[in-house]
Amino acid sequence: MKVTFPHMGNIYIPLKAFFEKLNIQVVVPPKCTKQTLELGVKYSPEFACLPLKITIGNFIEAIENGADTIVMAGGIGPCRFGYYCEVQREILQNLGYKFNMIVLEPPKGNLIDLITNLKHITNKKENGITDIYDAAKLGWEKAILLDDLDKKTATFRPTEINKGDTDKIYNKIVNLIDSATEIDDLKNIKLNMDNMFKYVPHDARRQTVKIGIIGEIYTVLEPFANLNIEKQLGCLGVEVNRNIYITDWVRLNLFPSFLKPKEHKKFLDLAKPYINHFVGGHGQETVAQVAWLSKQGYKGAIHLLPFTCMPEIVAKSVLPGISKKYDIPVMTLVIDEHSAETGLRTRLEAFVDMIKHKTEVENFDKVFARN
Repeated sequence: MKVTFPHMGNIYIPLKAFFEKLNIQVVVPPKCTKQTLELGVKYSPEFACLPLKITIGNFIEAIENGADTIVMAGGIGPCRFGYYCEVQREILQNLGYKFNMIVLEPPKGNLIDLITNLKHITNKKENGITDIYDAAKLGWEKAILLDDLDKKTATFRPTEINKGDTDKIYNKIVNLIDSATEIDDLKNIKLNMDNMFKYVPHDARRQTVKIGIIGEIYTVLEPFANLNIEKQLGCLGVEVNRNIYITDWVRLNLFPSFLKPKEHKKFLDLAKPYINHFVGGHGQETVAQVAWLSKQGYKGAIHLLPFTCMPEIVAKSVLPGISKKYDIPVMTLVIDEHSAETGLRTRLEAFVDMIKHKTEVENFDKVFARN
């Protein structure tokens, strides 16, 4: 068995660690490129979501490189993501590819469901429950460290003196995490991470602004899909916070109910009275995030969604109201295969300039009021 899976940010690293720890051969798809997208667009329905098109390209490239088993996440609710696997299976079979597809459905509230799903993937006699736990533990610790790295990188990019220095350190640490085979290795990387970033010259006096990135999970996490928006914002002096990270998605979608974060339900209350029930995907979280960002002192939010994404279209319809209530500007960017980095950069520059001007006026008004 040669396993593959779609790209979504750095999620390939913990997944690869999990399977290799169980002595299962892994074929990681090539990083997403223009060719990946072109393959997906060619063979996918015209009005399919961008994530479906890119992941079809991932699977074609992986199968061409020898993969024979696809692991794909499932889903529930109005979002079409839950039906991705069926569409992907039919497209690939019509192209003549031979493969097995294993769909990792969300557990129905108990630990047995989670273990059963994992056993389907690791259907080898030599892999017992303890082996699966150890492999999952290694993958989980890598995911946690990768999320910590992303957050730390977001604070360094806006003030770096030499553009690209932060990304060089970032890529070096990512490679170290990827090559680690034991949890002790990850502990050493974590201890040394702060020291490695000290080698990045930065200007602590440089004015920065804090902006949140919210919206559909794939376009938020996958740099190819969002045209490297975090790097672009970093170059504009923006400290970025995403509404979701790898570990957040795992906790909310793959953990049984008793292991899910207890504060999540309270967080969703922030979306009321705009959206007071599940609308699929992360539509409800998107609305709640605007309120949360405002309360945390963020100066703006950028809403990302792929063209035709139903849950995010619902969220988009109420964002003007919650944006006005919490006095936080929100810019929506709809992404599809025709989106270009140059056009995105122009819109980002205008949005950031507007926020900086708004912040300067607010600061002036505060000073004037005190005097």
